[in-house]
Amino acid sequence: MNLSIRLKLSTMMFLEFFIWGAWFVTMGTFLAQAFSATGAQTGMAYNTQAIGAIVAPFIIGLIADRYFAAQKILGMLHLIGGVLLWFAATSASFDAFYPYILIYMLLYMPTLALVNSVAFRHLPDPAGQFAQIRVLGTIGWIVAGLVIGNLGWESKNVLHYTFQMAAVASIALGLLSFFLPDTPPAVDKNSNVSVRDILGLDALALLKDSRYLVFFIASILICIPLAFYYQNANLFLNDVGVENAASKMAYGQVSETLFMLLLPIFIIRFGIKISLLVGMAAWVLRYVLFAYGDAGDKAWMLILGIVLHGICYDFFFVTGQIYTNYKAGEKIKSAAQGLITLATYGIGMMIGFTLAGMISDKYTADGVHAWFNIWIIPAAIAAAVLVLFLVSFKDEKVSAENIRH
Repeated sequence: MNLSIRLKLSTMMFLEFFIWGAWFVTMGTFLAQAFSATGAQTGMAYNTQAIGAIVAPFIIGLIADRYFAAQKILGMLHLIGGVLLWFAATSASFDAFYPYILIYMLLYMPTLALVNSVAFRHLPDPAGQFAQIRVLGTIGWIVAGLVIGNLGWESKNVLHYTFQMAAVASIALGLLSFFLPDTPPAVDKNSNVSVRDILGLDALALLKDSRYLVFFIASILICIPLAFYYQNANLFLNDVGVENAASKMAYGQVSETLFMLLLPIFIIRFGIKISLLVGMAAWVLRYVLFAYGDAGDKAWMLILGIVLHGICYDFFFVTGQIYTNYKAGEKIKSAAQGLITLATYGIGMMIGFTLAGMISDKYTADGVHAWFNIWIIPAAIAAAVLVLFLVSFKDEKVSAENIRH
């Protein structure tokens, strides 16, 4: 691979996820500190991710894939996004903040597909080289957390800086995008396209397979407890007195990177079912650790809960992407990945963020959170999904060739 192209693609991935990690992890704490936001309001703010995930296929399918080079629309979305993040940072109330973050996520979520599109089109061996580029995204997320934690922005009650930092990075990526390799539209603008094509509804045929149907339903359901972590973890850690919480939460991304290397070996050795069950069990254990842990003698429980992120994410979501790829076949492979993303990060997370907000409000009085109750509920949900999957799903073996491609 050309060194110049490799550096550009790596920097693109680093900034793409640095931007997201810079504000998303600590937004719940920011909303509580700046606006005394309710759980329902925090849920609304995080739900912008789910709304963006649902809308993203339309932006990609109707605009990016047909009329504009991917790198140019990526640049425009990030330039506009940088301005929106800056205004979000200076908002005086939740009502003023919410429209900025909503519009921002409608623009940001499509960029996740765009950076992948740019990378895949310019890698000589996408299957073998993409992970080497994508890992820079995880590093970007980690660096963002380390910056926030080491500068003490949480304890100093200045988390509006996170949005300003993300805004600057977004503008930088917007400018860089215009210097990325040219990635022209993949679809003829005069060709017919339907909503069915955009949403990948041809992939619904996979649901006729009883094994995949069970997996599909479980994927939506497991995203409900997942939302509790994204929405509440940083606020929880700060609330119970963990120092430099954002930095410590970056351990989860380090764990994710390490377990990603072990995952293919594990799937080949133990199969899809065991891999998915391990991921679900990790969610149960993580929330039990959070429910019983504290910042004192039981601080190890909180750290272990964070480190479990690698198993939680890789062994369920990445395994699920591999399984979907295996079941779909060449004809509907892209449509199938789009459908599972829409179902999980769209529908599942929307239910989860809404429920997390309701539960947080139910167990908060005079600004004091009953964290045991807040965490034991997603633990119970994850356990229920695990049992449902255990008794309903029949295992399948996936070959090394299927994992690679």
